[in-house]
Amino acid sequence: MSLWIALLLMTAAAILAVLWPLRTGRAADDAASAAQADLAVYRDQLAEIERDRATGLIGAAEGEAARTEVARRILRASAEAGHDPAAGSSDRRRRVTAVIALVGIPLLAGSLYIALGSPGYGPQPLAARLEAKPEQSDIAILVRKVEAHLEANPQDGRGYEIIAPIYARIGRLDDAARAWANAIRLLGSSPQRQTGLGEALTAQAGGVVTAEARAAFEAALAADPKDPKALYFAGLAAEQDGQPQQAAAIWTKLASESPADAPWMGLIQQALARVGAPMPASTAPGPDQAQVAAAAELTPEQRQQMVRGMVDRLSARLAQNGDDLDGWLRLMRAWTVLGEADKAKAAATDARTHFARDDGALGRIDALARELGLGS
Repeated sequence: MSLWIALLLMTAAAILAVLWPLRTGRAADDAASAAQADLAVYRDQLAEIERDRATGLIGAAEGEAARTEVARRILRASAEAGHDPAAGSSDRRRRVTAVIALVGIPLLAGSLYIALGSPGYGPQPLAARLEAKPEQSDIAILVRKVEAHLEANPQDGRGYEIIAPIYARIGRLDDAARAWANAIRLLGSSPQRQTGLGEALTAQAGGVVTAEARAAFEAALAADPKDPKALYFAGLAAEQDGQPQQAAAIWTKLASESPADAPWMGLIQQALARVGAPMPASTAPGPDQAQVAAAAELTPEQRQQMVRGMVDRLSARLAQNGDDLDGWLRLMRAWTVLGEADKAKAAATDARTHFARDDGALGRIDALARELGLGS
């Protein structure tokens, strides 16, 4: 409540400071009235001077000098008494407008705030916001909260690992690279930390894979040779070094070993197009609208042949890299739909052989085989 009283007093003081000079119009009116009274006195003096000259009480020269002095005073008083009614009306309008603006606008603003704002909402100092739950804070407060924690606990590697990707997301690339480096120093190397560091260093260099960034990606690949992000940047480094064939080989291998719906497949397709290499047939994107329309015009035999070609490509891909369990399940179901039970059973046998040590995968394969009537 005291805050509202203080705000009202300050507003009133500001209004008074502006309105006070506007009262000078009244003083001007008072001065004009006094000048009119002086004019009446001066006119009487002129009449008295004329009477004295007529009776000979003063000489002609003295009378002319006195008359000149009184006339000068009359001119000055007339100038002071000059009062334009229109000008006075304009002054009054300006004063009324000023009063309305200075009093009405604060009242309107206060009414709108009471109606639309939150006058009962308590103050939110920075310290309290830093203590708020994460879902109640914006990203700037979250970053400041973690930074304050790290200032007090500089050996908390987990804190650096948490804030590093946030720094990268908001464009603080230098801070992101330092945070990843600190996380690696305190927590040890891992593919995720090394690729994070390499990506931050690459973005910091404007998209160029520097020697330091390449070392980070190589460290990630040493721990996980199939890390998709590290593989992509390894191919990018080869492309930037003028080795498009090596880049194409890296990206083709990554595309072949990735699920068809992997989020990075579009990026790989663009990268392969830059170096003039085709997308692997088994991972090429699905048909576009024109191809779907064309397929609708095919005869049943032609559509059957098209589907069989897609299944053959899936089979060829799994023969090269059989780590895709979902691919094997799709292949078993596809051969069954095509009426090729022998090939479906062969696919199930190959899948079991590939996942012989994975009980979970074997359970899914056997369940689908029983569902399709392929035996267990």
